[in-house]
Parts: sequence; C-alpha cells; structure tokens
Amino acid sequence: MSVSDEIWAQAPSPCVDVCKYKRAGRCVGCMMTKAEKDSFPRSGSGEAKRRFFDALFERLRSEHKNPAFWAISYRRKCEREGVPCPLDDVSSAD
Repeated sequence: MSVSDEIWAQAPSPCVDVCKYKRAGRCVGCMMTKAEKDSFPRSGSGEAKRRFFDALFERLRSEHKNPAFWAISYRRKCEREGVPCPLDDVSSAD
C-alpha cells in the first residue's frame, strides 16, 4: 500500500459537524445528503474514500461553491483525530 493509499484509508468522513440540511437536502457544511453521510466508507480501501471525496469536490465545483470553509474545518477535524489530512495529497497532486 502506498503512503497516499494509507492516508486515504485513514481519512475520516467529510462531515464537519455542521449538519444543517437546507440546500436541496444537502448539509450547508459539507454538501452531503444524509444518505451520503451514512454511506461514507468507514473502513476499507483508500481508493473508495478517494472516489467519495472526488465526487464531493466535483459537486462543490459544479455548484460554484468555495470549499474554503469546509477545507479549513476538515483539516481541523483530521488534526483532532490525529490522522494525516488527505486534502494535502489532493493539493499536491494538482
């Protein structure tokens, strides 16, 4: 398993604990629906989690949302949980 795969495998849910569903049933904090929050792969391959995040990033881009608030909150969540933030892997790949 590569370092990148290992980081993604440890990635916590994109939920940043705002949990206010207003925009077409999506949370204003993470843009996920309740069903998506429930379906986030809690364990398993880093690739499954990466695909989940990729779909979320695409949604943010297509809806012209600035993901800055979410990214800051998510990095803090990773720090609290003591895991590397997979967003650092995404930004280094761009």
